Amino acid sequence: MRFMKKDILDIHSLDPDEISLILDTAMGMKEISQRPVKKVPTLRGKTIVLFFQEPSTRTKLSFEIAAKRLSADSVAITKTGSSMVKGETLIDTVKNLESMRPDVIVMRHSSSGAAVQVARRVDCSVINAGDGIHAHPSQALLDMMSVRENKGRLQGLKLAMIGDIAHSRVARSNIIGFSKMGAAVSICAPQTMIPAGIASLGCTVAPTMEACVADADVIMMLRIQKERQNDVLFPTEREYAGCFGLNKARLSLAAKDVTVMHPGPMNRGVEIASDVADAACSMILDQVTNGVALRMALYYLVAGGSRHADTD
Repeated sequence: MRFMKKDILDIHSLDPDEISLILDTAMGMKEISQRPVKKVPTLRGKTIVLFFQEPSTRTKLSFEIAAKRLSADSVAITKTGSSMVKGETLIDTVKNLESMRPDVIVMRHSSSGAAVQVARRVDCSVINAGDGIHAHPSQALLDMMSVRENKGRLQGLKLAMIGDIAHSRVARSNIIGFSKMGAAVSICAPQTMIPAGIASLGCTVAPTMEACVADADVIMMLRIQKERQNDVLFPTEREYAGCFGLNKARLSLAAKDVTVMHPGPMNRGVEIASDVADAACSMILDQVTNGVALRMALYYLVAGGSRHADTD
């Protein structure tokens, strides 16, 4: 199968076959990171611009490491380090970036839909590294990769997702992605953190945390995104942890071989207890490891893989 998309903007625009191709490609890329010399010449001569307008540790660093492991040249730019602080518009900024002939722009922006608008106006590939509360496709793909690697499948699994659903682009992308791949997704959060119509994305809303995690194969915890909240949506963090935090007692309600996930950053003692985050069933650091391989796969597919097979 050839991957023909110029951009990776969201999970909604990917069909199950394309998702499977990305996950298969990522598994092949993972072996490179296990070599003594972690580098291949696959994207030698390609230029990648990392344009991040929000803080990031895991996503930004893994995109940068992924580029280096494929021998691409990567350049990072932030909003505070660009002419946007002088009043230049986003579109003018990226059009100027495009004039320097990069092959891929990896973009994180606080506004939902920003990556889509940029992709429509540039000829190079755009990979959405998170836009507002809309989408975070590479995170959902690495989460699916991690679960499929751990469980051997996605079809028929039960995924429980608990936390700040309303403000989470990770939640939206994972609900759509896991549902497309045949998993059943159940979510739970305070009512103030469950957006209207969320079930239309392919999930069910559980009435309690206990009902959500019961018999779950995978539990994914999400942090409270205070930076995106304009109002106080719960009384105290202590009360939130008591009602919606994952502890050993609630973990015992899940399937015996349950896997625990978290996209990071974690707030220990709030959405997840430390003894759960560090337990043998935790796959949180595996997600970070797989993030590099998954992002290598995205670079390869949009900039150096089958989409360019006739011209390379």
